Amino acid sequence: MQPDPSNQKFNRSQLIRQSVVSLDQILYSLAQTPNGLRLMVQAAPHDFRLTLFDGQKTSFGKETLLSASLTAENAEALRTQLPWLKPQTLGLKTSAGMGDRLGLATPGHVRAIRKMDGKIAPIFTQQSIRENTRTGRTPQQVMDDAMWGLFQENWRDPFGADADHLKSTQDIDVCLKAGYTFFTIDPGEFVDNRAETADLKSLRNYAQDLPAELQVENTGLLNQTINAEHLTITFDEPTLLKAMVKYGKAVWHVHQMYQHLIGKAGARPVELEVSVDETDNPTSHAEHAYIAHELIRFGVEWVSLAPRFVGRFEKGVDYIGDLADFEKDVSGHAAIARTFGPYKISLHSGSDKFSIYKIAAQATQGLVHLKTAGTSYLEALRTLADLDPLFFQEIYKFCLDRYEEDKVSYHVSALLSRAPLPSEVKNWATLLDDFDAREILHVTFGSVLKEKSSDGNYQFFDRLMRMLKDNPDAYARNIEQHFLRHLTPFIEKENFQK
Repeated sequence: MQPDPSNQKFNRSQLIRQSVVSLDQILYSLAQTPNGLRLMVQAAPHDFRLTLFDGQKTSFGKETLLSASLTAENAEALRTQLPWLKPQTLGLKTSAGMGDRLGLATPGHVRAIRKMDGKIAPIFTQQSIRENTRTGRTPQQVMDDAMWGLFQENWRDPFGADADHLKSTQDIDVCLKAGYTFFTIDPGEFVDNRAETADLKSLRNYAQDLPAELQVENTGLLNQTINAEHLTITFDEPTLLKAMVKYGKAVWHVHQMYQHLIGKAGARPVELEVSVDETDNPTSHAEHAYIAHELIRFGVEWVSLAPRFVGRFEKGVDYIGDLADFEKDVSGHAAIARTFGPYKISLHSGSDKFSIYKIAAQATQGLVHLKTAGTSYLEALRTLADLDPLFFQEIYKFCLDRYEEDKVSYHVSALLSRAPLPSEVKNWATLLDDFDAREILHVTFGSVLKEKSSDGNYQFFDRLMRMLKDNPDAYARNIEQHFLRHLTPFIEKENFQK
C-alpha cells in the first residue's frame, strides 16, 4: 500500500520514507508538516484500527488517511499495533544507555547503534527523576519522545528503557506505569561516609544502628575469605565493619525498593541496576563484595552495578585520574561481578570518557553497561553553534552567569576564570571542545531550558527546539558521529584478547 498522491492534504506533508510501516493492510508513517511531525495512518474507511487514534480523517476512493498529533494517547495506540516499539529487558549483553534531555536525539542514537552490527544492546529511553525535574518532563514524555524517534528510524530490534536514579517507591510506580523495563536504584543518601575515617571503636558503635538483619552475626562474613579470580578479600573485623557501616543501610534500601518493584511488576519482566557511584569516596573491592553478598542473601536479583571508581567521572569530559589505577580498579570490580553474578559493571557519568572505554571493555570482557546523558544535549548546542552562532553566544553568556549556582549539585572542576570570554571566541563550536566551557554548558542545562523572560515566555527553550526541529539531519549527524566515538571501543575484538 502506498500513500495516495492525489490526496491534497497528504501532498502538503513531507513523508519520512524510512518511517513507513505496511502491516496487515494498513500503513503507518511520520510526515513533516508546516506544523511539525504528524502521524499518518492509511487504511480502509471502516478499518477499526483507525478508531484507535485521535486525528483528522480524509477519505479518498477506497482509503482513509488519518493525520494525528504525536500525543501520549496516540503513542500508546501505536505501541499496541507495532509491538516492537515497546521496550524489553536486555539481560547481560553489552549495553549502552543514551539519555536525551530534549526528546529529539533518538534518530541520531539509532543511526550510531545500527553501525554496531547488533553487538551493543541499546537503551534509548533513559532519564533520571532529577533530570525530569530540571527539564520539566515526565517519565511518560521521555518514553514517548524516544518511541517517536524509533518509529521515525524504523527501529525494530529490542531496546530497553531506563528509569534512572530512582530514590523512592513512588518513583518506581510512576516509571512502571510509563512502561520502563530497567530500574536504576540510587541509595546514595543511605551511604554513611563516616566509615571512611572512623576508628574501630566508632565503627562498632555505628554498626549497632543498623537493622538487625544487617548485623555482623547475620552476614556470615566475619573472618571469611572470598576469592574472586585474581583477588583475595578477607573480611576481618575492621574491613567488614567499614563495609557494613558505609553501605549497610544502602543495601537495605535497595532490598526494599526491589521488593516493591517485583511486587508491583508482577509477571512483567523488569531488570534492576544498583548504583552507588554518586558518593564521596570510591567503592573498595571489599565493599563491592560485601554489597553483592548481602544483596544475594536478601534475594535481590540485578543485571548491573555501578561502583564509585577511583579517579573522577565528571560530567561531559574525559576521565580525570591515572589510567593504570583505573585499570586495576575496574579489573577488580569486574572480577567480583563475574564471581557473584555474573552481572555487568556500569559506567555512570560515562559520557565522553574516551580514554577508559577500551580499558573497561577488556576488563569486563563485555559485561559492561555505558550510561550517558548530557552529552546529547551538548551536541544540540554544537548544532546550534554551527547554525546560529549569535543565539549560541546568548546561551553561553547566560550559562556563565548561572554556573556558580547550578554547579552545587555536581562534582565538577570547571572554573569561570579559565573559561573563554565571549569576546575571545572566534569559532563558537570550539567551545564544546574546551574543558571548562563544556562543563559550564553541561551543568546549566536545567536553567537554560526553564528560564523565562519577563513576558512569561521561555527565553531559550522554544527557539532551541525550533532550530533542532527545523534541522533534524544536522542534529542527527552530530549525534551519530559523537556516539560512534563512544560505542566503537566496546566492540573492537582486540579489547578481549589477553
